[in-house]
Formats: sequence, C-alpha cells, structure tokens
Amino acid sequence: MRSNAAKYESTSVSLKAGSKEIHLLMSNGIADMEVEPGVTEAEGARVWASSSRAVTALKLAYLGWAYQGFAVQDNTDNTVEARLFEALLKTRLIQDRQSSNYHRCGRTDKGVSAFSQVITIDLRSSQFCGGLGVTLPENLDLGTKSKASTSELPYVKMLNRVLPQDIRILDWAAAEQGFSARFDCQSRTYRYYYFPRGSLDVELMGNAAKRYEGTHDFRNLCKMDVGNGVLQFERTILSASVRPLQPQQVSSTEQYDLFVFEIKGLAFLYHQVRCMMAVLLLIGQKLEALEIINQLLDVEKTPRKPQYSMAVDYPLVLYDCHFDGLTWQQEAEEVSHVLSSLQRHWTQSAVKAQVLLGMIRGLEERGEEFCGLCLSAGLGTPRGSPGRARRSGWGEGSLGLPSEAYNFFRTPLSPRLEPALACRSGLVHFG
Repeated sequence: MRSNAAKYESTSVSLKAGSKEIHLLMSNGIADMEVEPGVTEAEGARVWASSSRAVTALKLAYLGWAYQGFAVQDNTDNTVEARLFEALLKTRLIQDRQSSNYHRCGRTDKGVSAFSQVITIDLRSSQFCGGLGVTLPENLDLGTKSKASTSELPYVKMLNRVLPQDIRILDWAAAEQGFSARFDCQSRTYRYYYFPRGSLDVELMGNAAKRYEGTHDFRNLCKMDVGNGVLQFERTILSASVRPLQPQQVSSTEQYDLFVFEIKGLAFLYHQVRCMMAVLLLIGQKLEALEIINQLLDVEKTPRKPQYSMAVDYPLVLYDCHFDGLTWQQEAEEVSHVLSSLQRHWTQSAVKAQVLLGMIRGLEERGEEFCGLCLSAGLGTPRGSPGRARRSGWGEGSLGLPSEAYNFFRTPLSPRLEPALACRSGLVHFG
C-alpha cells in the first residue's frame, strides 16, 4: 500500500476544503453539541484521554431525496453528513470532527441516494490490547488492560438508534492506520434506476453506453468543479451498460418496461453520471447520433462543453464502493431492522405506483374507445388523443414522454445540445 505521504502529496486543495467543512460544522453548532448534560469539558477530555481509538470503515445507505446532498454546506445543515456527525457526537464515538481523521468515499449531490457509501473515521474503541488500527491511550491503566473486552462496541446499533430513518449504517470494518475511504477505494459503481422504455431505443442506448468505457477526458460530460481544486478531468470507466430491470419479463413493445443504466469506474467528476445519462436519453430519442459521444470525448475537436440539460437527480444511486482488505462485520439484528424498514417503504411506493399505472391504463382504454367512435363516425383521430399517441409510438403525451423531449427524466431546459456552440465545436449537424 502507498505511504501516507505519497497518497496525500497532491491533496493540499482537498485538505483546505476539509478545513472549510470543519468550520461549517462548528458554525452550524454541530461540533460544539452537548452530548451528555452535566458532563464538563474537562471531564470529557479526561474520558477521551483514557479511551482507545480504532480506524473504522462504516458502510451506510441513505435515501437522498430529502437532503441537499451528502457533504456539509455553508447554506444549510440539511445534509446526510451533518446528520451523521450529529449521531457520532451524540453517541460519543468521536470527540470532534477535527481529530477524527474522517474520509468519505463519494460525495453524492442533492437528491442522490446511496446503497453503499463508505467512510473511514477514528472511533472510540473498547479494545485495550491493541489490534488492527487501534491506538491505545498514552496512560493506559494496567488494570483496565487486563479487563479489556474481546468484542468491539456495537457501532451499527449505537448509530442507527440516533440517526434518521432514511440514513442507516449497514456494516463496519476494522482498518489499518492510514487507510482512507477516498484514496483506497478500488472502484465505484453508480446506477441510474428504472427509466421506462417509452419511445426510447434502449438497444441504441446500450451501444452508446459502451463508448464511455476506457480512459477519457470527461470535461464535456460533467460540471466544472474548479472551485474545489478539480483541474484534471481524465477518468477511467471500467464498464457501462443499459439493461432491463427484469430481463425475463422484458418485451420489445411494452412501453412500461423499466431499464437501468449502470456504470463502474475508478472515480467520477461532479455531475458526471447525470450528464452521461442525459446524452444517452438524447440518443435514445434519436435526437443525437451515436457519434456525439466520441465527439464530446474528443476535447481537441470539442474544447467547449455544449449546453444541455442534466438528467434529474432522484433515480441516481451510489450502488457500490469496492475495497480490498476490509472484512465487513454485520450485526444481524440491525440488518433485519433495516430490511423491514425498506420493505415497508417499498410496499407503500409499489402500491402507489400500481394505482397510478391502473389510472393510466384506464385512460388509455377510454381513449381507444373514444378514437374508435370518432373513426366509425368518419371524424378521424382527434389530435393529441391517447389513441393517436399510442399508434405513433407515444409521440405525444403518455407518461410525460413527448416526441421532442424526455420530460419525465430531465430538467426543464433545452433538451438538445446548443446548435450554435455545437457547430463551432464540430459536433453533429442538427437537422
């Protein structure tokens, strides 16, 4: 493994950003939170002086729809990270953020969820006989050492007891000194979940996704984040695919079939996956050709990013973060509680989705009957009717999938790359 000096040699900008986040936590009152009434600062310092600390990886899942992103921000405390540090302080697993040696694997945006976000942090430990990543207190009492516990603190149970229901700790793992969730992550996998086929050519989208694979300069497929020190835009994509959610049930004609875009890479730029998905949707609608991806990845021919809308945030999930050398510890009872909670959420959402689908089907059937009556009377098919939309491949209306824009899954800006800029940059012609 690389030495700490080598790993962090080029991260001065990110360390400055970390200092800013510490300031934000303190200004929001999180770092100074009184976690045990009646415990003075001096008493708290004595407790920490006699405590062991262990480098620990925590795997967490969260539904990001109600939050302004993962990382702390200066204009809101409604972030996943803010809630996480509140829980860490309430449970006295850390003394403060400044001394906790905190690192995160990914920094998800507003509305984005995670199934497998990973952080590393130095937590209070019950181990006084040493161990992987354990730092013993300087003045260790020999009597305390002889009574040392063989089991670690129940980190998952402790944190889930005080975290919001939409943020859950899943597993923990002991890590060696110097291990970083950011720099030691081997790969990250994102999924853009469950967009309906509608009038999209999903096979064409799958072919287009393959063009993302490899090492490329993705400056035209991200949002510039120069303010946080990101000046290098080359990233490596290990795999990219568009596949049906339920392959055994997929039909070549069913417009309600659901698909998922999955992409695995070493690291990602700000808004990169949402920009990549937006271009795939344009290709799926036949508004752009496959070659648009090659031209966007060729920064010599396309030195300026064309203007186009990102795909919306809520279907995006940080699905997996892979690490070598970590042995994840599960607390079976807590996993069962998390599973039960997710099943309740899914049941409610699935029932609501079926109610909506039933209404859509009913309106389509009524529309077909109405169109049939019009045709039998020699009136033709009414413009904009469900019957016309179905026969024209959902050209207008159904599921918010009009012919000129995939409105259901994009922000309300121009659906196409800006023609004038595209012409100057040598992009494909817009007919």
